[in-house]
Amino acid sequence: MSADVPGSGSRGRRDVEPGSKPRRSEKKALCRASILEAARVVFFRDGFMEANLDEVAERAEVAKGTLYRYFESKADLYVAVLARDGRLFEDRLRATVEPGIAPPDQVRRTARFYFDHWIRNREYFPIFWALENQAVIGEIPDGLVEEVTKLWEECLRILSDVIAAGVREGSFRDCDPWEVANILWTLANGLIQSEHAPSRRRLRRRELDRVFDDAIELVLRGMTRGPIEAPRG
Repeated sequence: MSADVPGSGSRGRRDVEPGSKPRRSEKKALCRASILEAARVVFFRDGFMEANLDEVAERAEVAKGTLYRYFESKADLYVAVLARDGRLFEDRLRATVEPGIAPPDQVRRTARFYFDHWIRNREYFPIFWALENQAVIGEIPDGLVEEVTKLWEECLRILSDVIAAGVREGSFRDCDPWEVANILWTLANGLIQSEHAPSRRRLRRRELDRVFDDAIELVLRGMTRGPIEAPRG
């Protein structure tokens, strides 16, 4: 995912003409991006508690004191990493919605993206779930928590809008689209988290991808008017 990070590598320097010195604002933006990318590597590898800011500074090629000119605390830096990656995730989730796809197939498509994204980025989800554990990472300013919360709200809104469209056209039964979106989101996360606990994996009995698809189909059966078409492909 790092290749998609704005401001990292040569893509982050494309506005600086050859032979010219970057302006102060550009240098600050590049430095901040470098710190965020270094922090992302360390946080995703070690978790919040074990992450070492000395290593973050070394990877970003800045003095440790420079970190605190951009971020007030370790928790502040942590949430900034979450917020940036959350925006990338939101963009990708939004791209799964395409005109002309039947609402049930659209729900399947979006759900499958969520599952496949986890498979490809297994380090990605635990760091987001950890945000709920402020007893571990310490008190986080309300503004930072709100920033990440809004990102998740936008992701839920994408799914909610798909369900609402299905209700309007008669594919889905009358329901509260936001509530159903939350149910699907919670169901997906619960199943994915079961992969991290050996006891829950044993209770699940079958492979996660099959259980995940079956769970989505069970919800769709309850939502869909009339016979439900089998998933395509």
